[in-house]
Amino acid sequence: MTPLPLPSRRAPEFGRDALIVCESLVRIYQTGSIEVQALQGLDLVVESGEMVAVVGASGSGKSTLLSILAGIDAPTAGRARVDRWDLLAMSRADRVRYRRHTVGFVRQQSTSNLVPYLTARQMVDLPMTAARTPARTRRVRAAELLNALGVADCADRRPAQMSGGQQMRVAVAVALANEPRVLLADEPTGELDTATSAEVLGALRDVNRQLGVTVVVVTHDPEISGRVERTVAIRDGRTSSEVLRRAASGADGDEGMVAEEYAVMDRAGRVQVPREYREALALTRRVRLALEADHVAIRPDPAERR
Repeated sequence: MTPLPLPSRRAPEFGRDALIVCESLVRIYQTGSIEVQALQGLDLVVESGEMVAVVGASGSGKSTLLSILAGIDAPTAGRARVDRWDLLAMSRADRVRYRRHTVGFVRQQSTSNLVPYLTARQMVDLPMTAARTPARTRRVRAAELLNALGVADCADRRPAQMSGGQQMRVAVAVALANEPRVLLADEPTGELDTATSAEVLGALRDVNRQLGVTVVVVTHDPEISGRVERTVAIRDGRTSSEVLRRAASGADGDEGMVAEEYAVMDRAGRVQVPREYREALALTRRVRLALEADHVAIRPDPAERR
């Protein structure tokens, strides 16, 4: 009697339980007859409650990624999900609801975040008014946010009467007005000095830890990328590496942070080998792979060295 074949086990869906999932994400811009591939099959998973920094050289695709997650731009292909929203299948009305309730977005230029003729209290109230939140709830929520972000004394000031750090913290309060699950920040410290940048970073960490909001920050600032638990690097439109930081005890018993860098393998099995590694071993078009007991070895093709 021939035994019946065992049912095949399907691989679990990529990022099934994560809050943010990007899989093989592609974004192509057409400028006249020229195509620019800003994202070239990017994979990213962010769990609920994380604070993640996204870094990369200019033109790497990090700002494009943030615009897609914010619902400002639309992907060309691939899969992108934030909470229950499929970012490739949203209607215009869906996109409005998504941007109003699921994500908050803070831009680098404070003038793009704030209305010059409104006070801080009025600016935090504005998105709640658009969402038809009752007036009493709006007043309480605005006061709580401004207080939590350390700018309660700016409630009746207009942007021109605030410092750069105060403006950015008010912008964060505005972005959080409708209680989004995700806060996206594009270079929030790019126009600030070192001391003020530290204040804004502290505010973002407080938002993440005390309010439970998932925070994704695009930054060139090493102060930010060096003080979050996870930093994702993008190169040539794909995630290339991640740095994970964790608390660890040293030999003397003192607590400290340990950072470990990992290369990222995408869904197609591709790994970006750093340029300095390629140059050191003259790795070019073809390489040889060898499966060892506990690792994979990459060696140059001897024929290409001749």
